[in-house]
Amino acid sequence: MRELESLAYDWRFWARPEQCAPASDWHTWVILAGRGAGKTRCGAEWVRGCVCGPTPLGRGIYGRLALVAETAADARDVIVEGPAGLLAIHPLEFRPKFERSKRRLTWPNGAVAMLYNATEPDQLRGPQHDAAWCDELAKWRYAQETWDMLQFGLRLGERPRQVVTTTPRPVPLIREFVAREGQGVAVTRGSTFDNRANLAPGFFKAIVKRYEGTRLGRQELNAEILDDIPGALWTRAMLDAARVAPAALPPMQRIVIGVDPAAKPSAATDRTSETGIVVAGLGEDGRGYVLDDLSCRLSPAGWARKVAAAFDRFSADAIVVEINQGGAMVETVLRAERPGLPLRQVRASRGKTVRAEPIAALYEQGRVAHAGAFPALEDQMVQFTPFGIEGDGAADRVDAMVWALSDLFPRMVKPQAGADWGDERGGGCTSWLL
Repeated sequence: MRELESLAYDWRFWARPEQCAPASDWHTWVILAGRGAGKTRCGAEWVRGCVCGPTPLGRGIYGRLALVAETAADARDVIVEGPAGLLAIHPLEFRPKFERSKRRLTWPNGAVAMLYNATEPDQLRGPQHDAAWCDELAKWRYAQETWDMLQFGLRLGERPRQVVTTTPRPVPLIREFVAREGQGVAVTRGSTFDNRANLAPGFFKAIVKRYEGTRLGRQELNAEILDDIPGALWTRAMLDAARVAPAALPPMQRIVIGVDPAAKPSAATDRTSETGIVVAGLGEDGRGYVLDDLSCRLSPAGWARKVAAAFDRFSADAIVVEINQGGAMVETVLRAERPGLPLRQVRASRGKTVRAEPIAALYEQGRVAHAGAFPALEDQMVQFTPFGIEGDGAADRVDAMVWALSDLFPRMVKPQAGADWGDERGGGCTSWLL
C-alpha cells in the first residue's frame, strides 16, 4: 500500500516526456501548451522537484522561489490551491504551509516561496530569489515590467532558473523566447489533445469539437502562435506601440465606461453571453487611454454591480451603454444598482466595422494608448477586419471600447443631426445613434 501511495506522487512515472525538464543547459524553460494540456501540473511539479531533496525533509536545490501569476487570485486559486496546484501535488504530511495574508508558502524543510502578481510589478522590486515559476505569462497585463523586475531579483544561488507555463499569444515576450531558443531558453510545446486521457469526455464533446480548426482553437487548443490577419483594423505591432506603463499615465480630463450588454445572459460556455465593459480616459495630453477591460459573463445584476464599482474606482464621468439589446432592461438594471449613475445611451444604426474604423484610425495616428496589456480585448481587435470579426468570434469587448473612445473623441464620428454628443456632464440620460 505504501508503495502505491509513493507511486501516486512520482511525477516522472506519470509525466509525458515533454512535461519533464529538458536535459539541455537552460536558464528559462518555456512551456507553450493549450488549454488543459497539463502545463500547470508541470510547473507545480517542477517547483516540487526544486524544493524537495532526496528525502522529503531534505533540502532541495532551491530554497527561495517566486511564484508569479496574472492576478493575486490566480496565484492563490491556480498555483497554490488549484487541482493541479502545489498543495494538491504534495503528500499531506509534507505539504507546505500556506499563509494567505503573507503570500507565502513554507515547506517542512525550510524552503520558502512568495506569491506575486503581474498587476503590481513593483512587488518584485527588491526581493531576491533562486528560482521562479511564471504562470500564463502571455496574458499578464504588465508583462514586460513584471518580467524585468523578476529578472533583476533572480540572483541567488549558483544556478538561478525559471519556468514559464502559458497558452501562447503573439506578444513580444513570447516571440522573444521562441527567437532565443537554444540560447539559454528551452521551449517545449503541447496541445490539449496530448492530455486527452486526463480530461472529461464532455469537454471534448462540447468545447474541443466546437473550436477545433478555428483560429481561436488553433491558439487555445493547439498552442500555435498566430500571425496577424491580413487587412485587420488593428495589428499586434500597432497595439504594442500603443502601450504605456501605469506610471506614465497623465492626469485624465475625462473618464467614461463603455458597456456592450450581452445578447442573452446564459451559460458560461455561450460566447454570446459576455458583456463588454471597457474603461477609457482622455488624458491632459489629448490622447485617449484604455484604462481597464472588465468584460464578464454575468447576469444583468452582476455586470451592473461591476459597472458601478468601476465608476467609483475610476471616478468616471459617464457610462456609455449600447441599448440595441433591450434598452429598457439595460437602464433598469443600472438604475436599480445605482439610481444616480450618469447614463449615456447609444443605439447602433450602422455596422460594427463602420463604427470601429474611425477608432482604428486614432490608433494609427498614435492618439490612443493602452495602460498595460488587455489580452482578451486585443485578441478581438486583431481579428477585426473590414468584413467583421474573423471566424465566429464575438466582438463585445471591442464594441464597448469603441463606444467609450467615440464618446471621448466625438469629432471622429459624425452623430445624428440634433443629438447631444459630448457636452453634457451631468446625470440623467442622453441618447444618440451611431
